[in-house]
Amino acid sequence: MNNRKQGNDFEGLAADYLKRQGYDIIQQNFYCKMGEIDIVAKDESFLVFVEVKYRRTKSKGSAVEAVNFNKMRKICRCADVWLMQHKSPSDVSVRFDVVAIEEGHLSHFKNAFEYIPIC
Repeated sequence: MNNRKQGNDFEGLAADYLKRQGYDIIQQNFYCKMGEIDIVAKDESFLVFVEVKYRRTKSKGSAVEAVNFNKMRKICRCADVWLMQHKSPSDVSVRFDVVAIEEGHLSHFKNAFEYIPIC
């Protein structure tokens, strides 16, 4: 199975989990010049940008560890683009979550990291 297909499968699994938790999935796989956001969802009053990470084993580090500072910064830039393209109000409450799937277990980390400003 190729990596993109496998990634889509795990992102679908994460989206299904979030739906069962009461999230409203707005978009999956938002691409822009800056990168990609796996899932954009609504959770009560929050607009949530979700990064999905999969690791078959923890032998090369955990899925959560793969969401490093550079990845967080890239997600924040993509979120800026998404907000601008969708003409979101400037006072919208935004949150960044991570769904980690490793060794057959799914873990959801709400508010996994804070927004990283451009400067």
